Amino acid sequence: MTRPSRRHLLASGLAALGAASVPPFAAARAVSDDDASADGLPGRTPHTRFALNLEMWYGALPFGERIERAAALGFPAVEFWPWQGKDLDDIGRRCREHGLAVGQFTAWGFRPGLNDPANHTAFVEAIKQGCDVAHRLGAEVMTVVGGDDQPGMTQAEMHAHIVDGLRLAAPVAEDAGVTLALEPMNIRVDHKGHCLYGSPPALAICRAVASPRVKIMWDLYHMQVSEGDLCGRLRDGFDQIAYVQLADTPGRHEPGTGEIHYPRVLRQLFELGYRGFVGLECSPSVPEDEAAHRVALADRW
Repeated sequence: MTRPSRRHLLASGLAALGAASVPPFAAARAVSDDDASADGLPGRTPHTRFALNLEMWYGALPFGERIERAAALGFPAVEFWPWQGKDLDDIGRRCREHGLAVGQFTAWGFRPGLNDPANHTAFVEAIKQGCDVAHRLGAEVMTVVGGDDQPGMTQAEMHAHIVDGLRLAAPVAEDAGVTLALEPMNIRVDHKGHCLYGSPPALAICRAVASPRVKIMWDLYHMQVSEGDLCGRLRDGFDQIAYVQLADTPGRHEPGTGEIHYPRVLRQLFELGYRGFVGLECSPSVPEDEAAHRVALADRW
């Protein structure tokens, strides 16, 4: 999840696209002809169940038509950011018609901060509403964000407030059968001034809450920027993973455009036993259909 993209939709992604250095289009086409799927549909991969992020892919299309593109490419699921302001009936109808799951959506964003106890009552109410939305859409995971730094509070105090807020909301999630996925960000590139980054503090928070319905949104892009050692960190924190997202770095584009060797990382995730969705929260560096074939290659090992 990236705050600039959410607040400005695709503006930052388009800017990065213009500045990024990517392989020539012809070379990308040659690679995509040799995809990892059995029937040529890049979304149908043998190991990893990818969820197309509807906010960062096909932004030129109306929201509902993005779901149609995800289905046409063979993806089993989609994901999106806040549910407010979206036609939930249309999303649900289109997903049901195409057999698509809603992997996750955002139930609580950056502001107001979960790390401020003054917002905890509103947070619990938002989780109640989010659980209702999750039931309407058949979703099992909702993302929650810790919040930006609070003036006058130490990081330890802010993290303790996140624990308290999640403890208040945990019974709601448990009763609803919906998992809250707390997302640590990175402050080196995307989220300067955010209070939660890297896996160790996120693990400490979720283990302190000690609820089967409060886990981590494990965004591999944020983790690489914050700490690296992706496979080792996955092993250390696997018991607390609710959902996984990916993007390559630098650039936050699709796998194969940066420094992360995603076939190795996704294989590690699969061997650990993860069978949930992996959200494609990345900005395609080439036309989206082309980028989808690059994603498929990340599932080849």
